[in-house]
Amino acid sequence: MFAALNHLMGAVEEAAAEQVDVAAVAAEHGTTEHHLRRMFSSLAGVPVSEYVRRRRMTVAAADVAESSDDLLTLAVRYGYGSTEAFGRAFRAVHGLGLSEARRDGGPFRSQQQLRFRLTVEGNRPMHVRLTERPDLRLVGHATRVPLVHEGVNPHIQEHIAAIPAEEHLRLKEMSNTSPAGILQVSDELEQDSPEGTELTYLHGVAVSDGTPVPDDLDSIAVPAGSWAVFTTQGPHPQALQEAYAATAAEWFPSNPWRLRPGPSIVAVLEHDEDFTTATCEIWLPVERA
Repeated sequence: MFAALNHLMGAVEEAAAEQVDVAAVAAEHGTTEHHLRRMFSSLAGVPVSEYVRRRRMTVAAADVAESSDDLLTLAVRYGYGSTEAFGRAFRAVHGLGLSEARRDGGPFRSQQQLRFRLTVEGNRPMHVRLTERPDLRLVGHATRVPLVHEGVNPHIQEHIAAIPAEEHLRLKEMSNTSPAGILQVSDELEQDSPEGTELTYLHGVAVSDGTPVPDDLDSIAVPAGSWAVFTTQGPHPQALQEAYAATAAEWFPSNPWRLRPGPSIVAVLEHDEDFTTATCEIWLPVERA
């Protein structure tokens, strides 16, 4: 996986104004675009698309400040059809416009070239099991929320708080397959989404395929397949978020599995009264690499 990630970094440097063919890099290393993008964003903290934009504008800054070429020529060189579009991208990265940059020579916000290296990790055991599940459905109450990488997501909290207590009891009674109990489901999230990107969040339960679903509930169909189930315990949601990061940094590079498209599921097994600590399971859809 590290070889694929570093190959991708080389492709970014060579691309200039061209689109980076992430799928081709993934195929050359025997993995999928979906998995490669997810691993990159988990390890780098930014999606591939954002890293490409930052690197392109970092290189462009030297040309804007020092080259005698006109701004339209530079815009085309870096893949933009107009100086206006180039200027918007430039300002988004550096915080100043093209004219200011040419006049003052900066200051610029540089995105250094990333390199992925293997370090000695794994001193913290990861509790994981692999399981096969048939077709199932996730049913409950869904909404669109922005992605939050660290800390509690207030939009999810607000959604859950609006669900009446008796509705939680009804959902629990509907649950008839694994993963059991009330579930926190994240779905329809792009492969390498930045923070703030909208996703579908469903608060509900899993039911076997063919179970009647009441009309007042939302439903997500989940096809049969393999799942990696990670158990976490500790401060909530910190332990959960650290475990998500560790799957990318430690578990996937060390095991012959990769992510496949599908929702990620959190099952809360136990929690204290104020939910500051919890024992959870993270269910990630996987396939053999």
